[in-house]
Amino acid sequence: MQADKRFDLLALSSIPLIMTLGNSMLIPVLPEIRRQLKVSSFQTSLLITVYSVMAIFLIPIAGYLSDRIGRKAVIIPSLIITGIGGGVCGAAAVWMDHSYSVILLGRVLQGIGAAGAMPIVLPLVGDMFKSDKDVSSGLGIIETANTCGKVLSPILGTALVAIVWHLPFWAIPVMCLISILLVLFLLSSPKNLILISNQYPSATF
Repeated sequence: MQADKRFDLLALSSIPLIMTLGNSMLIPVLPEIRRQLKVSSFQTSLLITVYSVMAIFLIPIAGYLSDRIGRKAVIIPSLIITGIGGGVCGAAAVWMDHSYSVILLGRVLQGIGAAGAMPIVLPLVGDMFKSDKDVSSGLGIIETANTCGKVLSPILGTALVAIVWHLPFWAIPVMCLISILLVLFLLSSPKNLILISNQYPSATF
């Protein structure tokens, strides 16, 4: 693998890690969220469902835009939207008495952001490398980060909710800010992005 691309992969790896944590770390703490918000099990489950549904429906649009205007031009705003969504959830949990609806809206925003973040990482790895071997290695690193997110999710979620029940919501904007800075300063977009993106279209991932 090209040594000069390792920092790029470090920046990209932060995205699947954060996107996985942003959703999965809420799963083990849903009972506590339900108790705090005084809502039904169905309403609590929607906090997970709306995130996934929004991401699924918007991934094709995000992929199309990334092919036309560039990967970073989609990834960075998407991370910002995800962070804002987490901030909305956290603020509503702290300052509103009946905060469920606003928290649900925040989760919708997180899902919208997720659609333009993790799915765009995969074709961008294809853009970065010329050889299939390097592409495979890069994708392996990205998948490792995604797996780490799945492993860390229950641990981190449980640890944060043990401190303050709404702390998992606040963790999202903090992690998104870190990822944004990594992408801004460490990730260089390929110069021949449009040509290469036709070889590795987003829809194929």
